[in-house]
Amino acid sequence: MTFTYQQHINGAWTGAAGGGTWDVINPATEEVVRSVPFGGRDDCHAAIEAAARAFPDWARRTPYERGAILQRAAARMREVADEAAHAMVLECGKPLAQARGEWLVGADLFDWFAEEGKRAYGRTIPSRVATKRMTVLRQPLGVVGVITAWNFPAYNPARAWAAALAAGCTVVGRPSEFTPLTAMAMTQVLVEAGLPAGVLNLVNGDPEAMGQEMLDHPACRKISFTGSVRVGKILMDGASRTVTRLSLELGGNAPVIVLPDVDLEQVTAGAIASKFRNNGQVCVSPQRFLVHRRVADAFADGVSRRAAELRLGSGLDSAVQVGPLINARQRDRVAALVAGAAGQGVEIRSGGRVPAALPHGYFFEPTVLSGVAPDMLLFREEIFGPVMPIVSFDEVDEAIALANQTPYGLAAYVWTNDLRASVKISEALEFGMVGINEWAPHATEAPFGGWKQSGVGHESGSEGLAEYLETKLVAVGGLA
Repeated sequence: MTFTYQQHINGAWTGAAGGGTWDVINPATEEVVRSVPFGGRDDCHAAIEAAARAFPDWARRTPYERGAILQRAAARMREVADEAAHAMVLECGKPLAQARGEWLVGADLFDWFAEEGKRAYGRTIPSRVATKRMTVLRQPLGVVGVITAWNFPAYNPARAWAAALAAGCTVVGRPSEFTPLTAMAMTQVLVEAGLPAGVLNLVNGDPEAMGQEMLDHPACRKISFTGSVRVGKILMDGASRTVTRLSLELGGNAPVIVLPDVDLEQVTAGAIASKFRNNGQVCVSPQRFLVHRRVADAFADGVSRRAAELRLGSGLDSAVQVGPLINARQRDRVAALVAGAAGQGVEIRSGGRVPAALPHGYFFEPTVLSGVAPDMLLFREEIFGPVMPIVSFDEVDEAIALANQTPYGLAAYVWTNDLRASVKISEALEFGMVGINEWAPHATEAPFGGWKQSGVGHESGSEGLAEYLETKLVAVGGLA
């Protein structure tokens, strides 16, 4: 399949209104992959207008009609997964197997919401007045702006687009400028599956200008955003002027509590696989490893050995397990956090450097640090990189307090064979998702969302569909 890497507005592939372009950079080589349109407020305005015109017809279609289109798109996504995954590796750097798996999860999301859209049930409320009938309807919101992050170029758009389209909304998608190719490919798949003109519009360009247009345009009823807390707060401030609805997935600082009764070999192997997936650039990535003092040294030894064995390089190399960070700024930020911790006496058990053997690309060695203290920047901030800080604790209550010592509340992990301890800890943790003896506390059919500064609202599951529906009461009187 030959993909068209342009904006898509009102059913037509197009460049930016002002003629602007953006060079997509391969983070493994620092070479230009291709140039794509880079627009601004005018492009976003045209996309919202197109989505507003397309909304009445799309909303009137039955969920069975909408679902059939989404299912065709899901099938096509699976057919083109190999080619699309290759393009994803070029723009974001993750290993090819992870990129292909992400495309397949995106297909699952379209399949699942195609079915879930048929279950946007209302209800009839028994009235206390014999001549009155009350019915609750669930109806689509309208035009939805979807702004997504670069770390999962297929998964992030798919979970919002699929839910919104299944609910009967029309969409204006704005992917990260660092990874627009995947969203453009996904748009083409949906168009070929029969999505009518204007139902899904894709723009690429200035994030501030496009975000402001989504906030200001009266037809844009909601913004779904995946990204930083800083930008999420800007959107919240702007939404206060227009009362635009928001869904915000703003990252996390996930704790992992490891009790001494576990199989350390199993836990260290899983910790490495989960921590260094996508080079640690995962919002639910296990980050702060809180390990009971009795096994802290053995745990640090195990993960250090395994981290040192990981192979870095281009994600197109089938032997590579860890790719580059997304850009030089992110690499330098991670390096500064590690250097700052080392200056405070933290022990670098493995990694900790920009690899000399890879002079091109934004690489940083998988790093394990022990002796980390809770007051260190490395503990308090979301690292979003290949760094595993280890903190020791003595009592379960101490571990819970350390875990909750963050403004974030997205995901948390507990490893123990003690049922009572697992229940106590999971109920005390201030996080939207808790994994007990597993590294993936999320699923297409389950709600994905955070507490505190990790966000507002949910993606995936029936909760994800509800985010794109309005509730209406219809009351009929005088039925004597």
